[in-house]
Amino acid sequence: MSKNLTPEELKNLQDLNQEFTQVKLRLADSVYQQVLFTKDLDVIKDKFSVVEKELGEKYGLNSVIDLVTGVVKEKEEEEEQSK
Repeated sequence: MSKNLTPEELKNLQDLNQEFTQVKLRLADSVYQQVLFTKDLDVIKDKFSVVEKELGEKYGLNSVIDLVTGVVKEKEEEEEQSK
């Protein structure tokens, strides 16, 4: 002998199932976005390494560049000023 849920019980279960599925999809989307952002960061790091190498060759490997002003100082000079 089978029994049926009341219409309210069925609707409640269906709504909860739909809500659960939507949250799973949003979670999957956020994980996918995280993967894309990680790839973007890798590309930026690679570009940064190339520029860093070029500037190191031009201004010296021990140079410190102020990213606000663009002033280039030797590392030892920078350490003395921070004391």
